[in-house]
Amino acid sequence: MSKKNLRLKRIKFLRIKIKKKAIIRLVIFRTLLNIYAQIIFNNNTLFSISTLNKKITNIYNYSGNKYAASIIGNIIAKYCINNGIKKIIFDRSGYKYHGRIKSLAESARETGLFF
Repeated sequence: MSKKNLRLKRIKFLRIKIKKKAIIRLVIFRTLLNIYAQIIFNNNTLFSISTLNKKITNIYNYSGNKYAASIIGNIIAKYCINNGIKKIIFDRSGYKYHGRIKSLAESARETGLFF
């Protein structure tokens, strides 16, 4: 099996478990140059942000590194807390928990999200 097929297999297994619980989840998607984060509940996107957002790129001048991922994690955690969401499930979309994914998660935890 290729790396892509293995990642898709991990995604499918995790999302089946999440659908049974019907809990709000933080979904991460990354490309070589950018990182995207969404808050999803019952297949409806409540909020999304990425490093393609012009406010973020103009202020911080970073797009695809750990620092940009930590900014995204901080912003999405502030949105959740302002809307009364404190506990979520972190859906890393089959990616390994290191690098940009880890910095985004740690930033969200420091801001006040529990997962």
